[in-house]
Amino acid sequence: MNDLSFASLLTPEGRALLDEVRGTEPAQELAVATRLRREHPAELVSAALTQARLRQRAAAKFGPEDAERMFFTPNGVEQSTRTTVATHRARRFAELGVRTVADLCSGIGGDAIALARAGIRVLAVDHDPLTVAAARANADALGLADLIEVREADVTEVDTSPYDAVFVDPARRGGRGRIFDPEAYSPPLSWAIGTALKAPLAALKIAPGIPHEAVPAEAEAEWISDGGDVKEAVLWFGTEPGLVRATLLPGPRVLRGRRLPDPSVRPVGRYLYEPDGAVIRAHLVAEVAEELDGGLIDETIAYITADELRATPYAAAYEITDQLRFSVKKLKALLREREVGILTVKKRGSAVEPEELRKKVKPHGPHSATVFLTRVAGAPTMLIGHPA
Repeated sequence: MNDLSFASLLTPEGRALLDEVRGTEPAQELAVATRLRREHPAELVSAALTQARLRQRAAAKFGPEDAERMFFTPNGVEQSTRTTVATHRARRFAELGVRTVADLCSGIGGDAIALARAGIRVLAVDHDPLTVAAARANADALGLADLIEVREADVTEVDTSPYDAVFVDPARRGGRGRIFDPEAYSPPLSWAIGTALKAPLAALKIAPGIPHEAVPAEAEAEWISDGGDVKEAVLWFGTEPGLVRATLLPGPRVLRGRRLPDPSVRPVGRYLYEPDGAVIRAHLVAEVAEELDGGLIDETIAYITADELRATPYAAAYEITDQLRFSVKKLKALLREREVGILTVKKRGSAVEPEELRKKVKPHGPHSATVFLTRVAGAPTMLIGHPA
C-alpha cells in the first residue's frame, strides 16, 4: 500500500468500496477482486481488500467496532498497543493530572486515541507519511480530531516543552524483525530517556524483556499483562523513582515491589502457584510468595508451593496429586491408569517440548490433568495436578 492508494480509500468511492468488501474471507478475495475490478480501478480494489484484511487482524487489539472504522498499515497493526493497555496508561496519565501529551512515534494513533478518550489533548508525531495519514484518518473516523493533532516530523526535533507529559513508543521492529538492543530502537532508548528526564512527566514503552539493570534509577518500571499475556513494560518518569510494579489487566490489579529477599526453597506442598507473567518479569515473585505463605520449588524456578489454598489475582493455583522424577514411561502409565485424555503441559526449566511429550504419552480418556515439567531442588521433575 502506498500513499496514493491509501488516499484513494478516503474518497467517497473508496469508502463505499470498503463497506462492500467488509468481512471478505481470504478464500473469497480472488473472486471478489475480479468482480470489483470491472467497475473500479484495480489499485483501489487491491487497497480496499488489503484494508479489510488489516481490519480483521486489528479487531483483536482494537475491538471489532473501532477496527471496522479505523485505517491501518501492516506495521501499524503489528506495532500498535492493545486498546486495553493503552486505556490503562491513558487513565493513569489522567489520574496524574495530565491534560496535554506529546505522543512521539505515535504510529497509526492507538495510544493517541486512548489518551483523547481520557480527555487529554494529544500531539501525535511520526516521521512516516503513510502512518501519519492513517493516524489522521483514525482521529477523524473516531470523532477525536478536535483532541488529536497529527504531525509528520522527526520526533527528535519536536519541542515538547509546551506539554504536561511526553509518551514515547520507539520502533522495536526493523527490516529483519524484532529488535532486542534498546540502542537500536528508532529512536534509541538513550534519546528517549534523555527526553523523558527533561519533561515534568513521561512514559516510555519498552519491550518486557528489558534487563532490570538497564532501568534508569530515575524511573519507575511497570510490567503489564492482559489476560495473562505479558504485553509490554513502561518506564515512568516523574512518579516514584525506583518503584517496580506489575499491572494485571483487566482490573487493573497492581502489585507493588517491596524489595523482598528471594523466597526460601521448600518441598512441594499440596498446592502449586504459577505467577502471572508480569509478576515474573517484574521480579515480584517474592511478594506473591509472602502473600501465599509459600516458597519456591527450586531457587531458579518461578513456581511457588504452599500447603494452603489462598485466593490471589497474581498467580494461578493448582492442586498437586503426584510428584515424579522425569520419565515419559511413568507419565504414560499414570495417565493411562487415570484415563486422562485432556492433558495440559506446562514447563519451566525443562528442555522438553510440550507437544512432543503429548505425542509420546498419547493421552486418551474422559478425564483431564495438568503436568508441569520443571525442576525441584535441581532435579528434573514432573508435577501432576489440576486447577484448584
